[in-house]
Amino acid sequence: MIGSPAVGLVADPAPGGVVLLDLGADHPSRAGLLELRVWPAADDPARVGRAEVIVGAMHRGAEKLYEVRDYRQILMLADRHDWQAPAAAELAIALACEQLLGLEVPVRAVWLRTLLAEHTRIASHLGFLGYLWTRSGHESPVPQLRELLRAQLQSLTGNRVHPMINRLGGLATDADDDWLDDELAATGAAVAIADRADELIMDLEGASDRIPALTAELVKAYGISGPAARAAGVDLDLRSRQTYLAYPQLQPELATAAPSPDGSARSRLAILAAEVRSSVRIVAVCADRLRTLPGPVSVRLGKIVKLPEGEVYLATEAPLGTAGCYLVSRGEKTPWRLKLRTPSFNNVAALEALLPGCPIDDLELLMASCGYVVGDIDK
Repeated sequence: MIGSPAVGLVADPAPGGVVLLDLGADHPSRAGLLELRVWPAADDPARVGRAEVIVGAMHRGAEKLYEVRDYRQILMLADRHDWQAPAAAELAIALACEQLLGLEVPVRAVWLRTLLAEHTRIASHLGFLGYLWTRSGHESPVPQLRELLRAQLQSLTGNRVHPMINRLGGLATDADDDWLDDELAATGAAVAIADRADELIMDLEGASDRIPALTAELVKAYGISGPAARAAGVDLDLRSRQTYLAYPQLQPELATAAPSPDGSARSRLAILAAEVRSSVRIVAVCADRLRTLPGPVSVRLGKIVKLPEGEVYLATEAPLGTAGCYLVSRGEKTPWRLKLRTPSFNNVAALEALLPGCPIDDLELLMASCGYVVGDIDK
């Protein structure tokens, strides 16, 4: 089983043997509950011949829960499926509701939302990059910095893991200059970690070359998005392609000095390091803008909020890829249907096509380079 204490691998389902692949104490796979069944190739038992991914063990019926919660309550649940990037997980639902309401969010809230989205992108990417230190045997600086980033969320929202800060029409709390100073110090420390990650990625060249590449054809066939798609040469970054939050004014900061997009495990990890640096730049610009930007961070609404009849699909660029929300309203205080499109599901679905041919000894690296969060798969 791919799960606690780390990643588990059913090496041969017939005898029922289970092998644990340890990707590190702070790696997102520690949440567990993903099973990967692997059959050795008939002509080369040292390589994967066939693979089957078993999901659903953490299914909690989030979409059905949304149908019996009002829109404010839904936002309190919205960050539960991707706990690696909780503030970003709330965004798609909040923006979809606001679009259907025709609600204009205060400019200050737009910039603070953008900052928080990039804050959680840094924290999420660092979680996956931490594997590099586990593999090399060096002490990792990642857990300490991620804890500092959680403390930043807690000081702003009162919650370390599930901030629940987004509201219909803006945000629950504002950030003062002292918090912004601490934020710049915390996120700025990620640059040195990203630079060191690049050095460790160089050491992966031999192992990475043995792993099958994720091709652009596979990306399109399975709907893969985010860093995994960009590492295969398919640029689907919605921050550049769509007009939402403050990203239209942040295009220079979005540029990343990415490596050759060859679809390799090395390229996927290098993209994460490059995007950490990009997100640090975006946070700095947002913080500078917020210091001089007046205004509230929310719109005052009535006690009961009913969305008008209609439907909307809205997608944002979450750390792992496209996070979409399809919302159908029949004019009530609860949605008739709220469907989530989560990037982890597509990323994991492609493993059955990607794994064949991979040396079994290198499965650990392949899994570490394919970003997913179990809650984001199962919902």
